[in-house]
Amino acid sequence: MKKILPLFALSTLAAGCTSIQVQPIDSSLNPDKICIEENPKVIVRDFLDVVTDRIEYHGIHTEIYNKDIPEDCEYTMTYTALKTWDMGTYLHHAELRLSKNGDKVGYAEYHLNGKGGLSLTKWKGTKSKMDPVVDELLGK
Repeated sequence: MKKILPLFALSTLAAGCTSIQVQPIDSSLNPDKICIEENPKVIVRDFLDVVTDRIEYHGIHTEIYNKDIPEDCEYTMTYTALKTWDMGTYLHHAELRLSKNGDKVGYAEYHLNGKGGLSLTKWKGTKSKMDPVVDELLGK
């Protein structure tokens, strides 16, 4: 038993559970354009590019805006992304909020529990972490 308990604890730390929670948009919604409010506080350098590229992969046009929502934007998205450091920086938490005319229609969260623990996958790129999250949010 003394040998099994430390082995179990180590395997739990190494797993570094990833938590993804998504409330996808209703299948009846079919946005042709999503306007994304730029968040200057996000320092994950490629985050916005990864998210816009994946949205556009699904045939949905994107437009970035700073403060005022452009008049022709029925669908808007806000986001946050956080990185942490462990022998290098990596994305450990992100949220996407999708609204239609101001009403929330979808939400997605990516989170590394325990900031990834000892798992080597925590250093995977933003694209490999966020593409499946965006896909699920859009119901694809």
